[in-house]
Amino acid sequence: MRILVLSWEFPPRIVGGIARHVAELYPEIVKLGHEVHLITVRSGDSPILEQVEGINVHRLEVIPEDDFFRWITYMNNVMRSYAEDLISQMGGFDLIHAHDWLVADSAIPLKHRFKIPLITTIHATEYGRHNGIHNETQAYIASKEGTLIYESWRVIVCSDYMRFEVHRALGCPKDKIDIIYNGIRPEKKARLPLFDSQKFRRKFAQDDEKIIYYVGRMTYEKGIHVLLKAAGKVLQDLNGKVKLVIIGGGNTDFYQDLAHSLGIWQHCNFTGFMSEEDLNKFTTIADCAVFPSLYEPFGIVVLESFASCVPVVVSDAGGLPEVVRHTNTGIVTQVNNPHSLAWGILEILKNPDYAQSMVKNAYQDLFTRFQWSKLAQQTINTYHIVAKERQLTIWE
Repeated sequence: MRILVLSWEFPPRIVGGIARHVAELYPEIVKLGHEVHLITVRSGDSPILEQVEGINVHRLEVIPEDDFFRWITYMNNVMRSYAEDLISQMGGFDLIHAHDWLVADSAIPLKHRFKIPLITTIHATEYGRHNGIHNETQAYIASKEGTLIYESWRVIVCSDYMRFEVHRALGCPKDKIDIIYNGIRPEKKARLPLFDSQKFRRKFAQDDEKIIYYVGRMTYEKGIHVLLKAAGKVLQDLNGKVKLVIIGGGNTDFYQDLAHSLGIWQHCNFTGFMSEEDLNKFTTIADCAVFPSLYEPFGIVVLESFASCVPVVVSDAGGLPEVVRHTNTGIVTQVNNPHSLAWGILEILKNPDYAQSMVKNAYQDLFTRFQWSKLAQQTINTYHIVAKERQLTIWE
């Protein structure tokens, strides 16, 4: 099959989890004998046209714009125009695969003009991010999500939780939704150059301190404030021999003020953005990864910790309990509950043998449930269903 993929991000342009998802899924689809053309936004001096692991990548120049929604409109106009020419030149495509609402205004017109079935992956919903729709901006995004889902032949989500959410919040019939997990390439974490781990560790903590870390976006939905509130109990039980490392770009003023008010500032290290090379090194010297999200459709960062052999503690928000099997591959705690989160962290730090057994199970689970080659085959199964139904459909 020949597949046209629309995504507003693809490396080196990385905004969230979509970039990694499309960059790691489609090479496996190419290996299965399919032709993939991916249209995305150019970043920096990245090539306009190139082949990346078999994917034909088309990067478009989109003029910067202060108004995000105006920029999205312009991006879709550019994307649609380019895709129309590409489809005409190539002689057609079997499927269009759109990733989230941001490309809806190009994907839907392309579907109708060329009568190509549209498949959409919904990575998250506006309803879920905000625990409801509370203003006009959120309502606008939710309407875009709903229209895209309505126009799609089938919808792919990353967890059973997301299947329920897309059905409840956006009215999508459950039998139109396929659940295909996110994946990871664990071998990437094994390609570390030799480095002085003790010297590197001392950049973040003293030799006798345990390192707990969070990595991700600095947003309320990630529950960083819950982790900070849980830290007091952890510090008390471990005689203060703990360093809490918060990794990620963005404004951390609120969290730094909270750490001061909780009296734990001297035990916190806000690193800001960390390069992938340093982050890979960091995970080898850390003792516990914590992801206390209030909303999380899946949680690719958890798989990255699995691959790095770091024991994990998560909340039971969204799809996290599907990714982390409680007491088998990690510890699952109650969402928005600092006491429960502190208990989970202490279970890891006080029981190293137990923690290592979970690390071992988690790493094995990557190859059982989260291997991209298997997930690509599941995606192709959805493609085949749609392609077969399209052949039996009169599209006027």
